[in-house]
Amino acid sequence: MVARLPSLNGLRAFECAARYMSFTKAAAELHVTQTAISHQIRRLEDELGVTLFLRLKEGLALTEEGQAYLPGIRAAFHELRHATQALLASRQNTVLTINTLVSVASKWLLPRLPSFQQANPDIDVRISASTDLVDFRQGGIDAAIRYGRGDWKGLRADFLMSDEIFPVCSPALLSTSKGLNTPADLLDHTLLQVSGMTAGDWNRWLSAAGESATLAEGPRLTFDLAMMAVQAAVDGQGVCIGRSTYVADDLRAGRLVAPFALRLKDELGFYLVTPHETADSKKIVALRTWLMAQQYPGEIFV
Repeated sequence: MVARLPSLNGLRAFECAARYMSFTKAAAELHVTQTAISHQIRRLEDELGVTLFLRLKEGLALTEEGQAYLPGIRAAFHELRHATQALLASRQNTVLTINTLVSVASKWLLPRLPSFQQANPDIDVRISASTDLVDFRQGGIDAAIRYGRGDWKGLRADFLMSDEIFPVCSPALLSTSKGLNTPADLLDHTLLQVSGMTAGDWNRWLSAAGESATLAEGPRLTFDLAMMAVQAAVDGQGVCIGRSTYVADDLRAGRLVAPFALRLKDELGFYLVTPHETADSKKIVALRTWLMAQQYPGEIFV
């Protein structure tokens, strides 16, 4: 009786050679020489004290002992492969890749992410930032935080938050001679805004404030990213038409102030978007549960 397991290399060589009934083909699969396969199997036979192969002129044949040994060895290697695949799949399943807009990632998600990681230390979070809609099946993305109406075809969309729209500026700007006592005083300041879907925010807010559209025709700075417009406001370069998602933390920290009481509720909102087939996976449920438990920016303005 063998006191220990025989050589794993010998067992692997035996299983492979028995599958092909060829040392040459086994050597090709295992990326070794035919001589190495022959030596490994001979060493295995010596360890076991039995002959596993008959070396015949016309080729190989299994002995009775080899035929009896092969099913168990084959099953063992199958279990090893299965266990390895399961391990790798399990490891991959702990990786959570979230795609969102650059400004959402920078101004909202990243400052809060440590609490998710603390609550879910087994999940490896990866952040992908882009403005394009993602292909979940081809892009390796598990979940996305997207802005819109929540009507993305074929995807599950869970509402997270909506924006309030209102001007913000540096506290230092209020102490200047120009001041900001009424919306009409905006005429004396550079207006900061973001291009794209939110380019009309200033006009909307001024209209709601009862001001003429001509007020919005003064000097403006336009940015591609909300985070850049917000930073320009923090730096005192002008008055930004802010959105609560992007300015809440700066308001709390005192880096920005909201000089006027009027705030517009946006009809669009932010959603957690996931494919239906993976929406109830453990890692996405963990993300959804955490997101739903967050205090969202609009709550501080009630």
